[in-house]
Amino acid sequence: MNNRRRQQLLQSVAPLLTEGEQVEFTSLAKVGSVSVKRRVLTSALVGVLSAGTVIATVQPRPMYLALTDRQLLFFDAKTTTGRPGELLLAMPRELTSAAPMQKALLGLGLQTVLTVQGQEKGLKLTFPPAGKAAGRDLVSRLAVTA
Repeated sequence: MNNRRRQQLLQSVAPLLTEGEQVEFTSLAKVGSVSVKRRVLTSALVGVLSAGTVIATVQPRPMYLALTDRQLLFFDAKTTTGRPGELLLAMPRELTSAAPMQKALLGLGLQTVLTVQGQEKGLKLTFPPAGKAAGRDLVSRLAVTA
């Protein structure tokens, strides 16, 4: 993430911070997962409707992340301006842990799964090739799940 986007993200985070809370980490990642079945169905439907002239893919949603000393915040990154959008999710840091990093599709990126104590389902984060170091940095700052 470039410095301009980082500053915009910090401006979005600032009003949400409690007294004494500080931002430790910022990044951009794709959040969630899309099943193979949904990808195939979407591609087939768009192909049929466009008579094969358009190709469509379905991907996890890009989000800006901000890790503070108390919470992990997720902001919409799918805005027309590219600026961080609205706050989509906030997770308490002390209850959040991350699985060890693994290679993503074709080994180009890295992915991890965040879990919150008391929740059954985890949240998958995928970092693109340019964001591998950021992914490793995030995981090193959180508790590790086995």
